[in-house]
Amino acid sequence: MTSRSYTVALAFTLLGVAITAIGHAIGLFVAPAEAMMGDVGRILYVHVPTAWNAMLVFLFGFGAAVASLWTGRRRWDAWTTAAVEVGTVLTLLLLVQGSLWAKPTWGVYWTWDPRLTTSAVLGAAFGVVLLLRRLIDQPARRQVATAVATIVAFVDVPIVYMSVRWWNSLHQTQSTPKTIDKMMAVPLWVSAVGILVLSIGLVIARWRTETARLAAEERAPDLPDAPAPLHLDQESR
Repeated sequence: MTSRSYTVALAFTLLGVAITAIGHAIGLFVAPAEAMMGDVGRILYVHVPTAWNAMLVFLFGFGAAVASLWTGRRRWDAWTTAAVEVGTVLTLLLLVQGSLWAKPTWGVYWTWDPRLTTSAVLGAAFGVVLLLRRLIDQPARRQVATAVATIVAFVDVPIVYMSVRWWNSLHQTQSTPKTIDKMMAVPLWVSAVGILVLSIGLVIARWRTETARLAAEERAPDLPDAPAPLHLDQESR
């Protein structure tokens, strides 16, 4: 990673952490308790922004995958990989946060609710993308496979978003500014911006790391073919 790219990634990461911390502080100590859930509802100030940003990062990864297929350029392959990795981490955090919230709210850590199920499938699908990438050594084939798998996995993103409307779900449908108290909307949006900025920093860092790795891979000399094994009669000669 160049010093400039490192500085940009670090700046976004630190700024994102600071903004997120401010949003969470407002949510914990300033915003009122939720009418039905009480203080347990405060986890939504991190849970909901994590969900929003996971989808945004995957959307960027989808665009990068399309550009990777269209142009064949290595930089878009690196952007795709970076977005898939960060989006997958956000999805795993989302599932953990949801489970912690579900136990005191629903009485169980997990239920096969449509939103939960589709979110789990989302994390698994992009996990498969990363696994597939590690299993393919040939750079051109790996780039195409990564892009195609990312596009296929992205199909689940709108399904996750619309699941609460298409099926009976324990989750409520998407809120609007009119249905959220202003004192609750402020920490929600501040946290969302903070996690977005943090995600940008992490994606940039992973992009530069992956770009450097791909460049080093391209410069590496090809290994010679292994010599054919000798037969016993040849060895005796």
